[in-house]
Amino acid sequence: MSEQLPVLTTDAAGCCAPLAQMPLPAEHAARLAKAYKALGDPVRLQLLSLIASHPGGEACVCDITAPFELTGPTISHHLKVLREAGLIAGERRGTWVYYRPVREAITELSTLLVVPQATATVS
Repeated sequence: MSEQLPVLTTDAAGCCAPLAQMPLPAEHAARLAKAYKALGDPVRLQLLSLIASHPGGEACVCDITAPFELTGPTISHHLKVLREAGLIAGERRGTWVYYRPVREAITELSTLLVVPQATATVS
């Protein structure tokens, strides 16, 4: 099983992204880097997009392989990397596996990189 990423949130006022609040602890940075690395491959990014945008919020592996000219084992490898990075979760139902995005992890990755603009003061 993959380890869930702890979620960093904005402060109570919602004004600052985590990078602007404090430096990341090394252990947390290592887990986040694994997730960003997983998304650094175009096939995995497309797979995550297909899963996240699928009606009902989950997709059968049988529904997400058609857009790719890749073998089944290659698709399985990419799904495994996404799963181990904590970006998707899978559930076996009969002979098929259904995947859904781990929205908290995806939200954390996107929130982490939002750095607020400095406000200029006008005299």
